[in-house]
Amino acid sequence: MRKTLAITTNPVSAEELPRPGDGYVQSFARGLGVIRSFCAEAPTQTLSEVAASTGLTRASARRILLTLQTLGYVRSDGKLYQLTPRIMELGFAYLSSTPLWNLAEPIMESLSDEVRESCSAAVLDGDEIVYVMRVHTHKIMSTNLGVGSRLPAFWTSMGRVLLAGEGDEVLRALLDARERRSFTALTEQDDERLLRRILEVRTQGWALVDQELEEGLISIAAPVKNAAGRVVAALNISGQANRTSKQMMQEQLLPQLVEAAQRISQLLRASGRLHL
Repeated sequence: MRKTLAITTNPVSAEELPRPGDGYVQSFARGLGVIRSFCAEAPTQTLSEVAASTGLTRASARRILLTLQTLGYVRSDGKLYQLTPRIMELGFAYLSSTPLWNLAEPIMESLSDEVRESCSAAVLDGDEIVYVMRVHTHKIMSTNLGVGSRLPAFWTSMGRVLLAGEGDEVLRALLDARERRSFTALTEQDDERLLRRILEVRTQGWALVDQELEEGLISIAAPVKNAAGRVVAALNISGQANRTSKQMMQEQLLPQLVEAAQRISQLLRASGRLHL
């Protein structure tokens, strides 16, 4: 039976937020926590539910919700609250400030057309990857992935490429703090074997993950590097394991994927940017 992968936004409670300091605005951090509490599992919430999920008092949650409602980021029918499309302005600010992806999109579309598989790009955020560009051919996962979607880095091809680009100390710290969960029967959960696989990616320059995140999903990824040679993003091709074997991925799709990733890397170097 095919397992369904749930994508969450991992809301941060008030207790998990850093302690306030000279440069820390606690009320702003709490406001972001309220925004992040809305997710696929909780698209609409009552005041009590927002307070419970964020660790805030009802009074604090109410003030933040009313502020967001006044600014047009939240709407309410008097009982239930939900985000409005205006909230997308916050995420779009990242993409619009990174024009490289507008230039990279034609390369990704061309790659997707050539291999007839979905193509995506992602960056690393802690121990998760965040999708910054996606070119669909057909639905391959039981979830709808799009820009802004987050997945665990250790069990995705793009995640392993991005983790391989991190220093040894950072990689070990992320490995020690990683989620202990098996998504499928093939999910690698042994720390040392996971580490070896990531170090292999660092050496060979690409990663292939076969059904570790979701049954039936196979993907291969290559790095996007800046002018300093640092891995700042990853590009992947995803397919269905029942019709796309690991051998086919490596022999037929990998060369075209690497070429596309190198072309995007060249755009990044030409732009003079070190970061995306």
